[in-house]
Amino acid sequence: MQQLFALFGTSQIQWILILIAVDVVLGVIGALMKKEFQLGKLAGFMKRGILSYVLGFAILEIVAQVLPALAMFTAVAYFLILLALVGSILSNLGKFGLKLPSILTK
Repeated sequence: MQQLFALFGTSQIQWILILIAVDVVLGVIGALMKKEFQLGKLAGFMKRGILSYVLGFAILEIVAQVLPALAMFTAVAYFLILLALVGSILSNLGKFGLKLPSILTK
């Protein structure tokens, strides 16, 4: 059981959780400002975000520990997860009226 806690205590998982929290907070604030807040959408994101990002990455880390040849895939998956979360955060910031460069909005 300690190995499971140690797995979720890695800096990679912590960064994923921090970015998810920032994304959720910005999304909720943006939805409240536009009077579009729906609890069902928040629940759907939490289920999708937590399950696919955190648990999926944790499972990939476990597999990479068993099969070291797959360690590269863990790094690639981590990078892609960070990109997806940063993209979602930027999208939420765009809802606040923040001007984003056109290359980021495509």
